[in-house]
Amino acid sequence: MVVMSNTPMVRALSVRKRFGSNEVLKGITLEVRQGEVLCLLGPSGSGKSTFLRCINHLETINGGRIYVGDELIGYRQAGDVLHEMHPREIAAQRKNIGMVFQRFNLFPHLTALENITEAPVGVAKLSKSAAHERALALLDRVGLADKANHYPSQLSGGQQQRVAIARALAMEPSLMLFDEPTSALDPELVGDVLEVMKDLAREGMTMIVVTHEIGFAREVADTVVFMDGGVVVEAGAPAEVIDNPQHERTRTFLRSVL
Repeated sequence: MVVMSNTPMVRALSVRKRFGSNEVLKGITLEVRQGEVLCLLGPSGSGKSTFLRCINHLETINGGRIYVGDELIGYRQAGDVLHEMHPREIAAQRKNIGMVFQRFNLFPHLTALENITEAPVGVAKLSKSAAHERALALLDRVGLADKANHYPSQLSGGQQQRVAIARALAMEPSLMLFDEPTSALDPELVGDVLEVMKDLAREGMTMIVVTHEIGFAREVADTVVFMDGGVVVEAGAPAEVIDNPQHERTRTFLRSVL
């Protein structure tokens, strides 16, 4: 059994994000504790993926603050004014945050093994031998020990996504972000990817998962957050939000996906 810390791993305070005149996030405030699995549910366009991308500063925010651990992400504060960090400083913050995308984003010209060793060698300055050893262990962990020398084009979508998870884990992050990691997969390939994510949860990895996999959220999440229209509509344990939603918007969404 994983024991969660009361120390927040992620704190989002009144986070706002707009694209032109379209305000996508309208003051998101939430916390994720160390060792917690938080699943973000909601219809397309509700702001879930945008919020996830703001956590590692792939999107800049227009208001509020995001902290990972004790660090203000993407900005340095001087008085009441935020100044965006240099890209090199932002990259250093991202080392601690693994992200797995909807589309696998593997380098097509690199083997599975090379995809996983790229960042530890190039960014973390790990020796090639140490990175190679870590990558092989991670491939074994995601059930792909025999695919080390395969290129992405030689792998199924589910296998590519498991390589992408191994690649994110290779930097030994303390936080993992998953942006609809199974939505691009054929239904028969979804289970293997979810099983890897369940293993991570059992091991105590702090995870924020944008997903439409309601069964996964019910089984694995400590907290479920339902978003719609750029706001948090309701949040709580899976038994509360999924099985006994209080808001009509949540009930309507769940009826459509169940």
